[in-house]
Amino acid sequence: MPYPYVLLSAAVSLDGYLDDTTPERLLLSSRADFDRVDEVRASVDAVLIGAGTIRADNPRLLVNSPARRAAREAAGLPPYPLKVTVSGSGDLDPAANFWHTGGEKVVYTTEKGAERVRALGIAADAVPLGPELDWRRLLEHLHDVRGVRRLMVEGGGTVHTQLLRQGLADELQLVLAPLFVGDPAAPRLFGPGGYQGGRLRLVETRRIEDVVLNRYEPTAPGTGRLPAAADRHWLALACALAADCPPSETAFSVGAVIVAADGTELARGHSREAGDPVVHAEEAALAKLDPADPRLPAATVYSSLEPCARRSSRPAPCARLILDAGVRRVVTAWREPDTFVTDADGTGLLTDRGVDVLVLPEYEERAKEPNRHLL
Repeated sequence: MPYPYVLLSAAVSLDGYLDDTTPERLLLSSRADFDRVDEVRASVDAVLIGAGTIRADNPRLLVNSPARRAAREAAGLPPYPLKVTVSGSGDLDPAANFWHTGGEKVVYTTEKGAERVRALGIAADAVPLGPELDWRRLLEHLHDVRGVRRLMVEGGGTVHTQLLRQGLADELQLVLAPLFVGDPAAPRLFGPGGYQGGRLRLVETRRIEDVVLNRYEPTAPGTGRLPAAADRHWLALACALAADCPPSETAFSVGAVIVAADGTELARGHSREAGDPVVHAEEAALAKLDPADPRLPAATVYSSLEPCARRSSRPAPCARLILDAGVRRVVTAWREPDTFVTDADGTGLLTDRGVDVLVLPEYEERAKEPNRHLL
């Protein structure tokens, strides 16, 4: 199921703390950065914080700029994005600022937690996710029922940790403040267990008065048939590579990327690469790697079109090449139509031999774009 684009936003001290242990909230951002955060809030469909942040900071979580609220209304949107919180227990203060400012609110909780939220008379829609909290169900509900396409997550550390660990965060916007907290009892950005999803990709660094904004994207692929945010990035890249293919009237234009479990790009390729009129994208990418590369069994192959199961130009179709390489996971955007091969089913060939194949149909139109003349 498609999820919203999930943007994590946080500010930390130089030693990685979100706050100190004093009763007053530690202000880590500069005035200009608070305004930037307000701009980001105004650009999204929903803003989410954990129940612990409501208890600790009692935030209002508003778009403060009248001009930005007016711009949202002019675009046919409510002046404030949907306000979302998550609480397994439903133990929330009905008097908190969160419920009494801004627009619509929703609480994602458990079945028992929903009963408690309703009993407390909290002014919010209580949505039970089952006996336990489930982030994927939460994101699916936001996307499918609430129409949320961009979700900003402002904490706390436990929420950030869970979303990153489960591969559900598309972007991390991290502000670094020029001070130290130095108190081991203070809350840190990441909770117990931390984040072990490989290196993040730095996409922007910006100085804002005396703080620095760093924007990162996760790179580590998902596991099995569960999609991760990084899967979307790599599949989008594979679709973009398809545009590099020399045009053909007798073959599809396809792009492929092979990515290690830690998010390292191992190789990329596209159809008809390097003047070879019959080479396929996955074939071109795999040819750039040592077949004995120990990273291949845990790698993911991203291909804009499902790997072929039969071909006339070469003895081994791409699905067979993937199996021979020992790769156990494939992510694709588009199932092969019958244009050139009847009943093509590379997915079936792969899954029959234990490979996890994940199709992300939201990228199908991108994969088709360089092939419109064939459809």
